[in-house]
Amino acid sequence: MKPLSETGRLVADSPTLAMGARLKKLKSEGKTVYDFTVGQPDFDTPEHIKQAAIEALKKGETGYTPAAGMPDLKKAIAAKFKKENGIDYSPDQIFVSNGAKHTLYHVFQMLAGPGDEVIIPAPYWVSYSEQVQMAGGTSVLVKAGSEQGFRVTAAQIEAAITNRTKALLVNSPSNPTGAVYTEQELRDICELAVSRGIYIVSDEIYEHFIYGGQKAVSPAAFGPAYKDAVITVNGVSKTYAMTGWRIGYAAGPVNVIRQAGFAQSNATGCPCSISQRAAQAAILGDQTCVANMVAEFDKRRIYMTERLNAMKVFSCDPPAGAFYCFPRCDALYGKRIGGVMVENSTALCEALLDKAGVGCVQGGPFGADECIRFSYATGMETIRKGMDAVEALVKGTA
Repeated sequence: MKPLSETGRLVADSPTLAMGARLKKLKSEGKTVYDFTVGQPDFDTPEHIKQAAIEALKKGETGYTPAAGMPDLKKAIAAKFKKENGIDYSPDQIFVSNGAKHTLYHVFQMLAGPGDEVIIPAPYWVSYSEQVQMAGGTSVLVKAGSEQGFRVTAAQIEAAITNRTKALLVNSPSNPTGAVYTEQELRDICELAVSRGIYIVSDEIYEHFIYGGQKAVSPAAFGPAYKDAVITVNGVSKTYAMTGWRIGYAAGPVNVIRQAGFAQSNATGCPCSISQRAAQAAILGDQTCVANMVAEFDKRRIYMTERLNAMKVFSCDPPAGAFYCFPRCDALYGKRIGGVMVENSTALCEALLDKAGVGCVQGGPFGADECIRFSYATGMETIRKGMDAVEALVKGTA
């Protein structure tokens, strides 16, 4: 047979989902495992959201919807942006897709092609670079280490801009680091992009998961010039524990949003009708469920951070947002753990899984091989037992 396309040859599996699948296999074999791999809240979808889906089923709302999303849902999203983010969007500036990941895929397809560069601050969510590559573009990684709070500076971004730069990706709060940019930091970075005619893709999927008094900042709210340049991406998966419902959305310049909707009409037709009704109920309904989840995650992040730092071989500042700890672990490199020589983050994660039953994700694919990622979007009992297992394995290596 003839060879696959370049995309077919180069695209890689998601490391987070791959590790999660490996963990599930071990669990199915009856082994005790502690899963800190996947960014999925352990809370159930709130009842009023599930009831909205049931009502949609009873009404027979099971057919195709407009490709870019139901008008009622787009109105709800527009109201959300105005109330929570201070941005006025009309429904024709919004498109709904099958999860924020799918939304990002369409956005990058509209923006990046052969010869185009997309600047991505690192550490970064693993799918950004894969999606840029699938669009035919090139990712330009700009790294910020733990010494600068995993936040890149405007000077770093400026040094990375070329005449081929098409877009800048910003993600605050960040996956995998939990870093949250201040308003001034984001202004300084985004001002550079706007002044050069560069699009800004702002992934705000973790906007509600912020701790310690900081606030979410949307670059599109900085002014008209920014609104014309920013594509804001969000969704209901994390905020409302709706990961399996697969509803994400984007808002931005009409030319980008319209074309993304056209692309979706040819790719998947439309998002799930039942899930759209559930998302509408989530966005317009009582937000107490969100506050309760964030309060619980806040307790977990402090506990996990303290446990990791107490082991001495990890170094981890409390994450300001999202629901991940991203500790430095390179103090363990060159040492044997459970009889296994650890040379990098992949070897460490494999040792933790094989020898302690603890699943976490290596930092290499995120652009930071000196770190590993633990999700605390799981129950406190699992966190306690999992941290006990990690501590028992690394004891004596400090």
